[in-house]
Amino acid sequence: MNIMRSKKYFELSRKYIPGGVNSPVRAFGAVGGTPVFISEGKGAFLVDVDGNRYLDLINAWGPLILGPAAEDVVDAKQQQVS
Repeated sequence: MNIMRSKKYFELSRKYIPGGVNSPVRAFGAVGGTPVFISEGKGAFLVDVDGNRYLDLINAWGPLILGPAAEDVVDAKQQQVS
């Protein structure tokens, strides 16, 4: 799996955020490796900055329980904004 852009983003983010991510749990310091940087998501799928596609089995621990950009949620928000 290609994660070259994620590696570059991780190095850059470490200059501005302690550990390079917004949580010490996800900093990969204890386990090694590089976190992937997600660029988009829709429904049950996420795509990282390198174009790799993932099935989202975590759903952000609740906030995205219906998946990113779930059509029903987006439609309801658009109706409320209108």
